[in-house]
Amino acid sequence: MGIPLLTLLTFSPVLGIILLLFVPPERRRSMWAIALLFSAVPLALSLIAWGLFEPQATGMQLEEGPYEWIPAARVTYHLGVDGLSLPLVVLTTLLTFLSILYSTGSITERVKEYCIFFLLLEVGMLGVFCSLDFFLFYVFWEIGLVPMYFLIGIWGGPQKEYAAIKFFLYTLFGSLAMLLAILALYFKCEPHTFNMLEIIRQNPFAGNVVHGGLVFWGLFLGFAIKVPLWPFHTWLPLAHTEAPTAGSVVLAGVLLKMGTYGFVRVSVPMMPEQAVRYAWIIAILALISIIYGALCAMAQQDLKKLIAYSSVNHMGYVMLGVAAAVGLLGGGSAGEAVRATLRSRALALNGAVMQMVTHGIITGSLFLFVGVIYERAHLRDLDKFGGLRRVMPVYFGLFAIALFASLGLPGLAGFVSEFMVFVGSFATYPLITCLAAIGIIVTAGYVLWVIQRIFLGALNERWAGLPDMTAVEVASVAPLTVLMFLIGVYPRWIVGMIDVAMTHLIQAIQ
Repeated sequence: MGIPLLTLLTFSPVLGIILLLFVPPERRRSMWAIALLFSAVPLALSLIAWGLFEPQATGMQLEEGPYEWIPAARVTYHLGVDGLSLPLVVLTTLLTFLSILYSTGSITERVKEYCIFFLLLEVGMLGVFCSLDFFLFYVFWEIGLVPMYFLIGIWGGPQKEYAAIKFFLYTLFGSLAMLLAILALYFKCEPHTFNMLEIIRQNPFAGNVVHGGLVFWGLFLGFAIKVPLWPFHTWLPLAHTEAPTAGSVVLAGVLLKMGTYGFVRVSVPMMPEQAVRYAWIIAILALISIIYGALCAMAQQDLKKLIAYSSVNHMGYVMLGVAAAVGLLGGGSAGEAVRATLRSRALALNGAVMQMVTHGIITGSLFLFVGVIYERAHLRDLDKFGGLRRVMPVYFGLFAIALFASLGLPGLAGFVSEFMVFVGSFATYPLITCLAAIGIIVTAGYVLWVIQRIFLGALNERWAGLPDMTAVEVASVAPLTVLMFLIGVYPRWIVGMIDVAMTHLIQAIQ
């Protein structure tokens, strides 16, 4: 039996939580040191997992189990990663570490509780991406809900209580719908099982239009609220606006990806017939999310809310890629239309997964930049700034790179993922894909508008004495900036890993 790498990776933050419980309240430096150490450990372990991963191999790797956990209910302890989950695991550990690093300079109250909630949140997120048992998957899914509720409700802005409750209730409602769907899958399998790989193999609702449709839409509701896909997005702007900076980073960078991950890991392979039948509906909702999110972002005065709505826009590209990967040319049922080629569908799904990763990197970085300016000016109104490039040149340069990456400028990470989504989706939904390009135009408009209003023009003398970024702030965003260039210039190192897993998935559901 080898080293349980994924178990160590997932649960190592728990040791940090235990140690934090014994630190006296006045020893804040010790608290931050423990939090940084026990967020650095899973980051290091995730990089080791990346090094041990064989990109060209299909199926799960670094697998642990299945081991009996609750025999009476056939619940097992089963972990594993593939080309879909491993990039998200690394993204989670990286953003968590950088968020805690950034927080050392911005959080001064109730530091112990803050660090505990952040480490617990990391456990929940990592568990979702590593779980191969549905019971375990659901437990980790719910674990992630509680600490984010408290991070928003305690360290958030003026409307923090309302934002936290709205986030909790929306997500809980989706979780309950998902739980009912999971139970339906469990009881439909023979023998009853929560093993996700076994459920995929059995495809229990094959040929069952009515019950299969209900289960599919139950899963859809749970995942769509988390994405969030229009019209289930209304909790997101307020939660982002009120959350502390690091909370917004993890919320946008990782928690939203749990929803899109659910579609690719669960909905598509477990219910392929239903995914094919209803893909056109998801594609239309994705199109609305793309255009609506971009237009709402364009209308915002609050910089943080603008970036929040941009997440609705960018996650719409993910869902378009997922829908196009399984959809039919022209819509309809499998007997009425032709499937797009394997290559174009795999490309759409590759683009969707890449967009999950690149959005996490780019938007996580954007929220850190919002935090930098808010810590100094204590406001986020775009019209209150102007000419900041003169007094904050480092901030201007790094922020501009992240904004252009969000726009999809060639040579940066955002371009690669969006290009793959558009090329892959065009074969299945040409009209929807062409209309989705409106989102790119509007995105360019609000990105350039942000740069103009904050950095260009005459300097607002009110901000003449603002200091530039500190060493800790630069260290928090520098790795993300490097990744934007690395993925933008040479994406093969990550696309190759994702492509094998997504091609295998598409072949399996044909």
